[in-house]
Amino acid sequence: MTDTEARGRRGRGGGGAARRAERSAVSFETAKYIERNIPNLEILNEEALQIIEANADTILEEIGVNFPDNPKALERWREAGANVDGERVRIPKGLARELCKTAPSEYTQHARNPERNVVVGGRNLVLAPVYGPPFVRDAAGGRRYATLADFQKFVKLAYMSKWLHHSGGTVCEPTDIPVNKRHLDMLYAHMTLSDKPFMGSVTEPSRAQDSVDMCGVLFGDDFVQQNTVMTSLININSPMTFDDVMMGALEVYAQNNQACIISPFIVGGAMAPVSVVGTLTQVLAEVLAGIAYSQLCRKGAPVIFGAFVTSIDMNSGAPTFGTPEAAHITYGAGQLARRMGLPFRSAGSFCGSKLPDAQAAYETSNSLNMGLLSGVNFMLHSCGWLEGGLVSSFEKFVMDADQLGTLHHIAKGVQIDENAQAMDAIREVGPGGHYLGCAHTQANFKSAFWKSDLLDYKPFETWQDEGARDTQALASVRVEKMLNDYQQPPIDPAVVEALDAFVAKRKAAEPDSFM
Repeated sequence: MTDTEARGRRGRGGGGAARRAERSAVSFETAKYIERNIPNLEILNEEALQIIEANADTILEEIGVNFPDNPKALERWREAGANVDGERVRIPKGLARELCKTAPSEYTQHARNPERNVVVGGRNLVLAPVYGPPFVRDAAGGRRYATLADFQKFVKLAYMSKWLHHSGGTVCEPTDIPVNKRHLDMLYAHMTLSDKPFMGSVTEPSRAQDSVDMCGVLFGDDFVQQNTVMTSLININSPMTFDDVMMGALEVYAQNNQACIISPFIVGGAMAPVSVVGTLTQVLAEVLAGIAYSQLCRKGAPVIFGAFVTSIDMNSGAPTFGTPEAAHITYGAGQLARRMGLPFRSAGSFCGSKLPDAQAAYETSNSLNMGLLSGVNFMLHSCGWLEGGLVSSFEKFVMDADQLGTLHHIAKGVQIDENAQAMDAIREVGPGGHYLGCAHTQANFKSAFWKSDLLDYKPFETWQDEGARDTQALASVRVEKMLNDYQQPPIDPAVVEALDAFVAKRKAAEPDSFM
């Protein structure tokens, strides 16, 4: 039997051993992805939207975008009707938008546990953790380079976090593993330590192919070709450059029916104009070109309209987060994405602080709320981000993950049914009474208010007697408890064996490289 046949027979990783393990496993509650019952905040009027769209078309036609070191991409554009001059691609007005029409307005990303599948698009919001930092921080060990052990801890925390729907991708960069092989260990951790959806590797096209092949082991090759099991991040090298590494990964994923976030990487004043409308124009032009190219690779390939947006401190040159300008751009980008009928990615637990302190909390709160109100469908970096994205913080991870519960509850909107009107309670209590013991309170107290699992609401004396702990100290305790309570979700031993063999074979195929 060939490897492909074996993977096909295993299908989605079922089997008697997996079912027996499932019956004995501890189940951790995970909230369903958010389904908004509140309106999106729209700050651009029709005139502004039309100006931005017209100017984006002008950029594509007159200025163009670069596809360096990628002759196949240039040939695809030439065949589609674009004007190709060297590495510069100029796209006639209307062509990119027409190509984008074949991209789906929403898609389902399948998890190995079908109960954790997510639907990306529409009025939904899927929350995924921090992505990409080379450093980690905790209260005990401080700031240090990340290791595979750190990575595995973050995957476990994401699995056990109620309000997180997605395991993410490079939750930190395990620098103790060779660069050319660490993607295998990261994917293996996501596949075996969690049963939530996850992201694939994009750092080299062959690593994207490894991601697809490993999913073939986990889900079965036929299932992968017919369904989306990964959503991965493809950054545009702003301004208006589509490098061959990112595009190579995009090509692999698109051709295999896997979803990509096509995301300009914008630091206003550095990689885009300082004005809101100017930045939105460049973002739209880049997204149009990137999504159009994905559809040249495969019509109907699932994609997300991405926008990573921050501003710059004009004194130091450092990126700044939670700013009004970033909010304006994010709200506007959401409107542009909805006009294209595409899922939208932006926002996160962004902050520039070095510690999970008040600055981190203020900036993160601004960033999370703008994501909810702007209509974001996929929020990468929703917990754990510190120091401008250089650090994944264990304490901030659980602090942010706890606060994601507020997004769920705000998104529910306001109920107006008979129970919500509470007229019986108001009649029962009357003037001068209190509601603590009335029938309505007794019937609703368990679900009436969202409650943090982390923050301290005790009286001062109790708090002092318990050590006068601040939020970071409480978060450290919670991290330790979650990791101690962790139990691996059930998985078919035959699938694990096949994954082990795949990883070992791929690692043996080339020498280690840390470059």
